[in-house]
Amino acid sequence: MSLIEATGQLVDSIEADDFANTLSNTLRTIAPFDFTVVFGYLGSARPMDLFDDFPRGKRQIFVEDYQEGPYLLDPFYLACVNNVAPGLYRIKELAPDRFFQGEYFRNYYARTGLAEEIGFFIDLPGNATVVVSLMRAEKAFSAKEIRQLKEYWPIVRATCARHWKTLASSFDNSANPESDASLQNSVEIAFTSFGEGVLTPRERQVVEHTLKGHSADAVGRILEISPGTVRIHRRNIYSKLQINSQGELFSKFIDTLLAGDSRSRKH
Repeated sequence: MSLIEATGQLVDSIEADDFANTLSNTLRTIAPFDFTVVFGYLGSARPMDLFDDFPRGKRQIFVEDYQEGPYLLDPFYLACVNNVAPGLYRIKELAPDRFFQGEYFRNYYARTGLAEEIGFFIDLPGNATVVVSLMRAEKAFSAKEIRQLKEYWPIVRATCARHWKTLASSFDNSANPESDASLQNSVEIAFTSFGEGVLTPRERQVVEHTLKGHSADAVGRILEISPGTVRIHRRNIYSKLQINSQGELFSKFIDTLLAGDSRSRKH
């Protein structure tokens, strides 16, 4: 099928149940890829899985595990929180400088077995965002493929904006970014409460930027302190939390996050 024919089918499928699948198939006429997932984001609310074509085993990692907490360290989620400009991005364009050596990557993202993930970011009414992620298991997208996909961006943006125009209202009250329950899931609140009573506010800032994938140099630039001071803070954090590695730090953060989320659901 030609791209023009596929585009006609895509336009016809707006507001139909098979829209996302048709979008995925249309994009595959431009560049092949292995998996598609479409997440809806609204502030700090738990991401909404709008569509995916994962087999059962991979869906557990890509969707169910992701929604339980790791999304808070996902460069795509953080880009939405920081109001990235709409468009197509490679994950490496949005990730911090040490993301691929960090614990989010090693403990969660590496389990996906992906060679590359790219995403279309579409702004919607009510401050919602849809991210259409295209994933490859074997090799990264070529410069030519990225260019061709970017050329198709106006169609992706227009059709997705029409199809998911009421997405913001689909988030229930507990997912409203103004609600207390939702705030429990925000990056800021999660990191502020992590190590409460044990870590200083500055140490919690170092934890946050470290787990997001920033190097000591980058954390120093963000916090306007020297890299040596960052390393001293890290040693103190490990000592206070009685841990020996960044992997243990990541695990403690996720455990704390899930415990706080569980408490918030009970109230």
